[in-house]
Amino acid sequence: MTSPEPTQQDGVQPRRRDARQNRERLLLEARALIAVHGVDASLEEIARRADVGVATLYRNFPTRDDLIRALHEIALAELATVKDEIAAAPTAWDGIVVYTERVAEWLVADPALPFILKRMETIDPTLGKGKDFQTVIAALVAQAKRDGALRPDVDAVDLAVLVTMVGSLGTLGGGYTGQWRRQLSIVLDGLRSKDLDRPKLPGRPLGAREFQAAVHGLSRRGKRAATRPPAGPASAPGA
Repeated sequence: MTSPEPTQQDGVQPRRRDARQNRERLLLEARALIAVHGVDASLEEIARRADVGVATLYRNFPTRDDLIRALHEIALAELATVKDEIAAAPTAWDGIVVYTERVAEWLVADPALPFILKRMETIDPTLGKGKDFQTVIAALVAQAKRDGALRPDVDAVDLAVLVTMVGSLGTLGGGYTGQWRRQLSIVLDGLRSKDLDRPKLPGRPLGAREFQAAVHGLSRRGKRAATRPPAGPASAPGA
């Protein structure tokens, strides 16, 4: 029995699949390189790491800003899932915790995001796709104040700035990255109404030597030495 000859449709589907996979690899490698080099990361290097030709990159993204826009669309889609979690939170304060935790985790996990978001402000200052999310957070803040859970002198922009600061630990890498939950807990502690209990902070602070290893980027040997218990009193961070 002879096998049927391939039809034109049979040939079109693999090509479409290959094109989709090429685009996905380009986006993945772009995020990785932008995390290290910022939005001026080499497009040729992005194509090389995605195992495609530069022509394929430009066919998908005619300009660098087209690539940034595509990455920004992905980021917005990821962020949109947080709204459902916020809506399911039992109180406004719990919603604030969900918001700050998820956004900080999102930023730490993808250090390219701050570069992408900043570039989008230049590309399109009037971009309004995130405004509905901002409205959700503003309503959350107002309700938390009415509930007496959030200190009255904090607004939604404060939350955005603080969570961005915590999330920026992802761009520093090394020993900093694992510290974001602890640092966020300290931030949340400062946002609480003074009448609320202070929960215990998660994790532990970096030791003085661990801190210095993270700051100064010690060699592998130096990092191993930095994690050993100090023989005497440790010097203060930043000394």
